[in-house]
Amino acid sequence: MTKYLGVHETLEAHEILTFKNVCLTKSHTMSGLAQDEELKALLAGDVEVNRAHIQQLQELLTKQEALS
Repeated sequence: MTKYLGVHETLEAHEILTFKNVCLTKSHTMSGLAQDEELKALLAGDVEVNRAHIQQLQELLTKQEALS
């Protein structure tokens, strides 16, 4: 992987980060409203996956900003 992202790549990474934050919020909120245990388990798994993706994107963007 290259050390530097282009401006358009950085903007796209920010867009993905925003989308993942919305997904995390929605899954977390809906898991509290769901009554079906299987659905709750799926939503809980989605929350964990989204948290991991958000962390990876934040690390990528933080390292990018440190290199600038």
